[in-house]
This record gives sequence, structure tokens and C-alpha cells, in this order.
Amino acid sequence: MEQKTEQKSEFLGTEPIGKLLWKLSLPAIVAQIINLLYNMVDRIYIGHIPGDGALALTGVGVCMPVIMIVSAFAALVSNGSAPRASMALGKGDTDGAEKILSNSFSLQLLISLALTVILLLFHRSFLLMFGASENTIGYSSAYMGIYALGTVFVQLTLGMNAFITAQGFAGTGMLSVLIGAVCNIILDPVLIYGFHLGVRGAALATILSQAVSTVWVLRFLTGKKSSIRIRKEYLKLEKESVTASVTLGLAPFIMQASESIIIVCFNSSLLKYGGDMAVGAMTILSSAMQFSMLPLQGLGQGAQPISSFNFGAGNVARVKKTFRLLLISTLSYSAVMWALIMLFPQAFAMIFSSDPGLISFTGWALRIYCGAMCVFGAQIACQMTFISVGNAKASIMVAVMRKFILLLPLIYILPHLVENKTMGVYLAEPVADVIAVTFTVILFYFQFRKSMNRPVSAE
Repeated sequence: MEQKTEQKSEFLGTEPIGKLLWKLSLPAIVAQIINLLYNMVDRIYIGHIPGDGALALTGVGVCMPVIMIVSAFAALVSNGSAPRASMALGKGDTDGAEKILSNSFSLQLLISLALTVILLLFHRSFLLMFGASENTIGYSSAYMGIYALGTVFVQLTLGMNAFITAQGFAGTGMLSVLIGAVCNIILDPVLIYGFHLGVRGAALATILSQAVSTVWVLRFLTGKKSSIRIRKEYLKLEKESVTASVTLGLAPFIMQASESIIIVCFNSSLLKYGGDMAVGAMTILSSAMQFSMLPLQGLGQGAQPISSFNFGAGNVARVKKTFRLLLISTLSYSAVMWALIMLFPQAFAMIFSSDPGLISFTGWALRIYCGAMCVFGAQIACQMTFISVGNAKASIMVAVMRKFILLLPLIYILPHLVENKTMGVYLAEPVADVIAVTFTVILFYFQFRKSMNRPVSAE
């Protein structure tokens, strides 16, 4: 078994790194874009429901912070477990990798059960807390009541798919996302319009599509093509394995879960200083930023199995070379995107709105909000490499530094330090980015050298 596994995974330690990074990153980037379009298409169908499409769209929009938190729990387990499985494969420890995979599967099931119960009991309260009104709570509650029933499919699809990519099967991982997206695009109009289910139909289409993706992912991870498989004898949770995975996955969890908090804080401050126009612009800014950052995340995901496998194999030279290439790639991309946004901000705004006033306002705000995007590639490269080599403490530290220690306080402090208070709110993003990137690079310089000199432990 170990010999077959080595034959399947050895290309991570032998193929040219540039070729590998492109081979693994491209499907990851495509999967990220597909996933974003997945959500956009859902909203387009809901927004065109005859009669009450606008209210329905607003109601479902309120569900997004809750959905983001559900996805964050999938990242908590998978983003901590998958790199550890890659490291175990790099050491030739197939049993260890399968134990990590199987324990992750069991943990995902337990978390899914807990989240399902919590959402079914308290989703209405959560939705009201995140901004649902008397006019929209009916739509929000109807959507979330159905979505909660499919939490297990969301968790397993997102969580287990990471183990496919971690083995170097990036194309298969992309197909997992594509299958769900295609099913959702087909089912949405059938259930929303054909069966007149409205937002309930949209939620049902989503969980059915995720269920199809889950079957695809689990069939692969229990089949012959996978280097490692889910094993019955390893399903019993082990404290050390679970603790190591959750600790390493805390940084991605914090990054994703905190987005909902950040959105609420930005909107409350902007409403106070700039009114509805400023809040509307923020919706476009966050969407543009999210879309622009997808390739950075894809590059990081593509580099992860290369770094983790070779770190586990003790091949320090390839780990260092992978980081250098990742850093060059992410910085180059972020610099190009920064230049385009600075030169043509209104063109980005026009993608999301046709209102002349909002486009003009957003063009000005976008230049401020994305002012430090040119250096953000370094943040992604360092943070993803921390995770890839199992440095949980450092990855958590940089995530907490940017989101909680810097960005959240700056949203409320900067408006009092500049004449244009609305601009002060938008300035929080680039100021936090510059400080966070500086901190991360300095920390990485010292911690990466330590990681390269210490013994490897997947457990």
C-alpha cells in the first residue's frame, strides 16, 4: 500500500516546481471563481422572482454572514488536517495520513450535527442580529431553515475536498466544485420558478447540489485513485490528532469567520458617516476585493501540497524554492491588480452597478480601500506557507493581528483622525494591510528559518 501511495504522490517531490505550481494552482483558481459564480447565480435567480424579488434577495443576503461562519467551520478542520496529511505522505507514512483523513471525516460529521441543531433552533435570532427586518425576516428564515438541513453536505464537500487537492489532484478537486455549481444552476430555476418554491427552492437547490458534490468527493476518497482513503479502523477520534488539526486550522477559521464581523462593523460606521451611498459602495468594494483576491488564494492552495509534501520528506531546498516562487507570483499579481484598480476604478464599479452616482462614489472609494493591495501578495504567501509547514502559532498570530488587533479598531479610530470621516473608515483597510504585511514578513523571516531546521511532525 505504501509503495503505491508513494508512486501516486512522488511527483510532488520530483517535478519542476514552476510546472507543479501552475498545474495545481490553475484548477484551484478556477474552483474559487466557480464557487463565487455559484453564489452570484443563486442571487440572480432569487432577485428575479416575480413580485417580491428585491425583498427576497435582501433577505437571502442577510443569510450570508451565517453561511460564511458555517464554511469557516469546514476550514477549521480541513485547512488544518490536509497539510498534515501531505506532510505524512512526504514522510512515506500512509497510515498516518489515512488516520488524519479519517479523523477529519468524523470530526466534520460531529461539527455538522452540532451546527444543524443550532441553526434549526436559533437561525431566526441570528438573522435578526445580522440585520434582517420585519420585511425580510420571512425570506431569510425560509432560506436558512432549509439550508440548515444540508449543513452536513456543505461541511463534507468543503472539508473533504481539501484532501483531494492536498494529494496533488487539483483537477479532481476543481471538478468537485464544478459538479455542484452545474447542478445548482440547473436546479435553481426548476425549483424556484417551476415548483414555485421561491427562496426555499433556492436553498433546496443549494443543498441538493452540495449533496451530489459530497457523493463525488467521498467516492474518490474511498476509491482506488486516491493515494489515501477513509478507513473504518481510523474513524475513532484521537485527541492528539484532532487538537493538532484544529490548532493549525484556527488561522483560516479566524480569517473566514471574522469576515462577517468585519462587514457589520464597516457598514455600521459607514452608515453613520456616509449614509446609504457609502454602505452601497462598501458592498461593491468588498465584492471587487473578493473577486480580485481569488487568484491569490488559488496560488496559495496550489503551493500548499508541494510545500507540505516536501517539508514532510525533509526536502528543505524544494520548500524554500516553492515559497520564493509563490511570493514572486502573488506579489506580481497583486501589483498588477493594484495598478488596474488605481487606473480604472470606475470600470470595476460598473461591473456591479449601473447607477451613475454610486459608480462615481465607488470609484473614489475603491482607490482608497485597495490602496495597499500591491503588497498583499506577501501576506498570502507567508500565511499559506506557515500553514503548509505546520506552524500553527504563527499562522494564528498573523490572522489575529490583521483582523482583530488592527482592522477592527482602525474602523472606529481613523474617522476621528481625518477630516473626511467616510474616507477614514475606508482607510482602515490599507492602513491595516501595510502594518500587517510588515509584521508578517518580519515574523516569517525568523519563523521560517526555525521551521526548516526542526524535525517534522505530522501528528
